Amino acid sequence: MELYQHPVPVSLRRYVGQAWGYRAPANPTGRHRGLPSRYLTLVVELAAPLRVTARDTAVAAHGVAGGLHTNAVDIDASTPQEGLQYALTPAGSLALLGVPAGELTGLVLDLADVLGRDGDRLVDRLRATGAWGRRFRLLDGALLQRLGAADAARTEPEVLEAWRLLLARDGQVRVSALADHVGWSRRHLTARFTVAIGLPPKQAARVARFEAARTGLLAGLSPATVAARCGYADQPHLAREWHALAGCSVGTWLREELPYLQDGTAPVVPASRA
Repeated sequence: MELYQHPVPVSLRRYVGQAWGYRAPANPTGRHRGLPSRYLTLVVELAAPLRVTARDTAVAAHGVAGGLHTNAVDIDASTPQEGLQYALTPAGSLALLGVPAGELTGLVLDLADVLGRDGDRLVDRLRATGAWGRRFRLLDGALLQRLGAADAARTEPEVLEAWRLLLARDGQVRVSALADHVGWSRRHLTARFTVAIGLPPKQAARVARFEAARTGLLAGLSPATVAARCGYADQPHLAREWHALAGCSVGTWLREELPYLQDGTAPVVPASRA
């Protein structure tokens, strides 16, 4: 797999956490698991339509938008792929897609169902563009235009602060502590957080711990060490949670997914590159 990391423009960094271009051969397993994370997903697949199955929906489209989820989504990787993937923050869901993150939870949708004809036009223009630099500039520009039109799309600062603290502590923080920190009741925080972020605080913390565990495993730490560092009761607790969120065991994921994800380099593509 070839990965092309794109520096997100400063004006989009509140709404886009990461941006990548990718060119991938077919995975020998025929599939790729999209794991739960802190980000919503915007993908424009330039080769064949991307086929994705989530818990509640399935889609086959060149442009796909996906919400936060607590189950792995199944991505058809049986043919070569090439495209762009932008990781959106929950605030980016509202500001760039025009939809609160809570309305996309557990879903994968055709981008045209979210953006209308603008989604179709964007996909068509990207598919007609050959160079990575121009592709990134085109998508950045389209998102900036939507940001300019979304003058009322603002996530409450208390929710954003609770989300920031939850991520900073890798999910190892109680909901009551988050509520106290922002000066809201636990019930009010849970209601507002779920709408804006897409998951209740307790489930969001679960995903944040899972992300931290994934990072530790990728760094070569043993499952026992990862379990202790990431707030799991013990290694069997980590194993149960991993299977629930990833849909497979730690060993299966490392054996089937890791070679596919790490087979390549990740050069940085300058914004000025043609």
